[in-house]
Amino acid sequence: MRRIVRILLFVLLAVFFTFTPLSFTQQQQQPIKDFIRAQAPVIVLEHVRLIDGTGAAAKADQTIVISGGKILAIGNAGSVQIPADAQKIDYTGYSALPGLVGMHDHLFYPAGGALYHDMPFSFPRLYLALGVTTIRTTGSIEPYFDLELKKGIDQGKLIGPKMNITGPYIEGEGAFTRQLHALRDADDARKTVAYWISEGVRSFKVYNMLTRAELKATVEEAHKHNIKVTGHLCSIGFREAAEIGIDDLEHGLTVDTEFFPEKKPDVCPNPTQAVAAAAKLEVTSEPIQTTIKTLLQHHVAVTSTLPVFEQMVSSRPDEPQKVMEMLSEDAKKAYLANRKRIAETKDSPWPVMFQREMEFELAFVRAGGTLLAGLDPTGIGGDIAGFGDHRELELLVETGFTPLEAIKIATLNGAQFLGEAEHIGSLATGKQADIMMVKGDPSVRIEDIENVEVVFKDGVGWDTKKLVESVKGTVGTK
Repeated sequence: MRRIVRILLFVLLAVFFTFTPLSFTQQQQQPIKDFIRAQAPVIVLEHVRLIDGTGAAAKADQTIVISGGKILAIGNAGSVQIPADAQKIDYTGYSALPGLVGMHDHLFYPAGGALYHDMPFSFPRLYLALGVTTIRTTGSIEPYFDLELKKGIDQGKLIGPKMNITGPYIEGEGAFTRQLHALRDADDARKTVAYWISEGVRSFKVYNMLTRAELKATVEEAHKHNIKVTGHLCSIGFREAAEIGIDDLEHGLTVDTEFFPEKKPDVCPNPTQAVAAAAKLEVTSEPIQTTIKTLLQHHVAVTSTLPVFEQMVSSRPDEPQKVMEMLSEDAKKAYLANRKRIAETKDSPWPVMFQREMEFELAFVRAGGTLLAGLDPTGIGGDIAGFGDHRELELLVETGFTPLEAIKIATLNGAQFLGEAEHIGSLATGKQADIMMVKGDPSVRIEDIENVEVVFKDGVGWDTKKLVESVKGTVGTK
């Protein structure tokens, strides 16, 4: 009898392990080393065009020496001492840029029905492959997943970018998805923030249905630990949030409801009506100028996420084939159906609102504001990791920024906001060797940012093509 029980137990265990989802490590069937293009004690990038991320003009024919994961030296060709045993790589015709610092780069993807699925395999690889070496997750559906993924990447067991983990959405009753905790009151907000700080998160994001008391409690508790708070708001206007002490605001005018005539305190109005109200105002108008001045007065940054809103405008281009190839069949069908629905929508405020948002971001920066950059891979499903970050840069240039300004917004600005500018965000001696190698010259033609071939993170060069190929057809499933 005991023998029969042991046999049955063995069979049950075999079935369990056969059908249990694979761990992060098991999912990476191909050895990590297969995706590495360059790894040596000393690596020398020769004859590169240097775009350092500070906004300074590009420098031709530069040499970059990498050692111990850091930039050991940068200088004109022939002026830098090169160790005899260094691995030399000729990058004539290529530009070296700082790794992008994605400031609204989630790890999840819309699954339909107001649900979101984490992408533990595809998104980390796409971010790294396309030059996004650091991300702020900017709101989490499953914060423990994000923390464990970061741990695996930091330990070298998984492939992906450096991660600033944002805690779960700080949200009130009436959230867009039941995957979020609904705060009971301000005390609950304090306790929630304190708990997740103890678990290792380093940023917080407040959301649509918050009261001013709950926002105040969140900001105060986070600031006690020198941790910043950003927000995608609806129930609270930008000026109110700035005066309470928020550090950053996501999306810009597209979510600022303070211009809606019937706005009530602590209540989120109809989003479509709020967007329409903001779209009617010129950026030069007194209400918007007052908002800009208030943000500047309180040193509040704004995160640009133009790619997610571009898809809401039917006249804007569909996602290119290289993005569509990343999507699973179900995700592809859902995206195309959403675009069709948008094309059939009459009297949409988004064509005007999208243009108004670009005007706002340019005016905010020209007035002295700090703009950050991200993609926000949510919306209707075509805005995905890495590819969306590139599109953000292109849209910033369309907005009116120079390519060098756009690159600085997407690199050094984010690093400075995170308090990491001593280590990342620009290319300089002593900083971490987070470098994207791009064929062409994005300081003149920003679209060349898409021609990434190798991405160095802490001095290890990753093969863009191999990483992208490894996740084709998986976005939406894993």
